Amino acid sequence: MLSGLDSMDGVEIEVISKTRGEFKSEAYRQNGLPPAPALMLDDEVVVQGGPITEEKLRELVAARQSA
Repeated sequence: MLSGLDSMDGVEIEVISKTRGEFKSEAYRQNGLPPAPALMLDDEVVVQGGPITEEKLRELVAARQSA
């Protein structure tokens, strides 16, 4: 899903991949990122712990680009 979004103008994708242990560590909790799995746009968590469709994600990205 994310690989298709990089074709949108102005979209940068950063994937943070860690082991379960790293995501549950105190150091991770202190870094200000949401518990995994999650998806953030800018500094806002838009999905946490659940699925999101590519269509919905594209809508959210487009809304931010037009704002």
